[in-house]
This record gives sequence, structure tokens and C-alpha cells, in this order.
Amino acid sequence: MKNVCHLQPLKDELLSCALYMDIKPFNRFSVKAVLTATLLSIAFVIWAMLIPGLRTDHVFLLILCLALWFAHPASRSFISAFFVFVVYWIVYDSMRGFPNYTVNPVHVAEPYQIEKSIFGINVSTGRITPNEWLEQFHHPVLDLIAGFFYINWVPVPLAFAFYLMRKDRNYFMRFAYSFVAANFVGFIIYYLYPAAPPWYVQQHGFDFDLTVPSNPAGLSRVDTILGFPLFHSIYSKNANIFAAVPSLHAAYPLLVVFYGFKRKMGWINILFLLFATGIWFTAVYSYHHYIIDLLAGALCAVAGIAIAELIFGRKNSNLKSMVGKAG
Repeated sequence: MKNVCHLQPLKDELLSCALYMDIKPFNRFSVKAVLTATLLSIAFVIWAMLIPGLRTDHVFLLILCLALWFAHPASRSFISAFFVFVVYWIVYDSMRGFPNYTVNPVHVAEPYQIEKSIFGINVSTGRITPNEWLEQFHHPVLDLIAGFFYINWVPVPLAFAFYLMRKDRNYFMRFAYSFVAANFVGFIIYYLYPAAPPWYVQQHGFDFDLTVPSNPAGLSRVDTILGFPLFHSIYSKNANIFAAVPSLHAAYPLLVVFYGFKRKMGWINILFLLFATGIWFTAVYSYHHYIIDLLAGALCAVAGIAIAELIFGRKNSNLKSMVGKAG
């Protein structure tokens, strides 16, 4: 039994290597490396020109990916691992060329009415949504705290992914694929149920108007406090304002919390829970989402986790069986 215990760490390491490590020597300009980079670059440029329209951020991303691919073995390993996130971004950006409101009618009043019926708060003037109720608590300090949480809704998951890539490739792959799967589930729902966000109803009522530009909503108060258009510059690049259901802002922190606890990261998980709570609160406080949007986003997170665990759980079981027999 003692010998088996000593062998277990080695088996786990072999499993991780067998799953995710490339043991081939680095050849910067091998035929395969150059051909791969060339074909993917051509495909990327054609996609950018035909669907969303070629922009400076497309050029920057292409140059960055090529630099990482050819620079060093570590950078090639990094961009290979994170390529799944690039694919996610490409799919999201492609939605500009195929707006969801051309597929199904946009729901403007219905989400508002559902929110008010389920989560509405009774006040002297009638029943109002949590977004409307929170207006009485608007304060510059709370605005800045909310802005801090919301600006990190993508950086924190990416930083967590980078940490996992360095420390545990098994969990990195699980997290990365759950992230992409959750997004793809969300994108499907966007097309099945196009929906206006709370700020649209607040500013424009229940009439559907395609000319309305994207808006930072309550986060514009943060821009005013800071003295520069931080959130305005972000939301001006929004692919579609009628994609409030589900809230992927709600999904991302839940993925981080799940895999943080699954990997037993101790006190860091308290920060992850705080991050998730802050994102959820800000989504409602800033008029970007209803609570029903957040719950739909949570379901996307659960679906993404289920898909990733199904895929990599089976793969790990097979490899563990092989390593166990070898031991």
C-alpha cells in the first residue's frame, strides 16, 4: 500500500502530461508551423473582411497571435492553449454580421413584465423592478465599486485560466471548454429569444427601435466620476444591444467559482465569491440586466460545466485506466 501511495503523484503527473503536454522539440519555422500560421491567418482575414468588417483590433489580434506562435516554445504553448478563447471571440464578433433580431422578434416589454411579476418590489406608487428600486441607493462610492467589479468580468476569468494553464492543465482544459460551451449556449439563446436590457426600457420605453446605439447605462456615472469614457468606449463596440437574455456577465464568475472550489483554492475562493456577488449586483444596479437574465446566465454556466466535465471526465477516466495498468 505504501508503494502505491508513492506512485500516485507520478501517475497523476503522467496523466497530465499525456493529456495536454507537447513533448516534441520546438522548431520555430518548421513547414507545419509556417503552414498552420499561414492558413489560419488567411482564413482569419477573409472572415474579418466578409463578416464583421476588418478593424484595427483584428489586425492587432492577428499580429499578437503570430508573434506568440513564432517567438518561443512557451509563447507557442500559451497561444495554442488559449486559442479556444480566440475562437469564442471570433464567433461572438461574427454575430455583427447576423443580428439576432433578423431571426426572431425582439422582446422588449415581456422581460420587464416577467421581472416585475416575479421579483417586483411593492412601493407606494405601485410595483417596480429591482433595477428601479435600486435607483434610490445610487452613490458615487457605490458606482465606483460597481464599476470595478464590472470592468473585471473578463480579465478575472482570463487570469484564472492563465493560472490554471501554468499550474494544472487538466483543470485549465475543463475551465476553458466550459467557458466556451457556456458562451455558445448563451449565443443560441440570444437568437431564440432576442431581448432588450433594462436600460433600453428605462430610456426608450417598450417601442422597438433598431437605431438605438449601445449604452453604458448606469456605468456612465463611473465615466463621469473618472472624467473619461471608460465604459462608453467598451459598450460602443457591443455587437448587439438586444442580447440581454441570458446574462453571460452572470455566467463567467460562476465558472470561476466552480473550478476554484473544485481545485480547493482555499481563501482565494472567498474572493471569487465576492467577485461573483459584485458582478451580479452591478448587473442589476447599473440597469444592464434583470434578475431573470442572471438566472438564465447561471443555467448557461451549468450547461457549460456539464459539457466540459462530460468530455474531459471521460478522457481522464480512460487515461487513468491506462496509467493504472502501467503502474
